[in-house]
Amino acid sequence: MILKILLVVVVIGVVYFMFIKKKPLRNDTPAKENPKKRTKEQSNEMVECSACGTYSELGETIISNNKYYCSDECVEKA
Repeated sequence: MILKILLVVVVIGVVYFMFIKKKPLRNDTPAKENPKKRTKEQSNEMVECSACGTYSELGETIISNNKYYCSDECVEKA
C-alpha cells in the first residue's frame, strides 16, 4: 500500500516538474544595460539615402564621402 502511494507521489512530482513548472525565460540582452552605450549596429535610427531618398537603418547603410547610401547601386549612381 505504501509503495502505491509513493509511486503516485513520484508520478505527480514528475508531471509537475516536466509540464507545469515554468522555466525562467532566457533574456539575450541584459536588462540593466545602459541605453547610451548602444552601438550603431544595435541602433534603430533611420537615415535617408542621398541618391534615391529611401530610408534604411543606420547599421545597414553604406557611407561614402560622408553621405549615406542604401545600396551599392546608389553609390555608383551618385
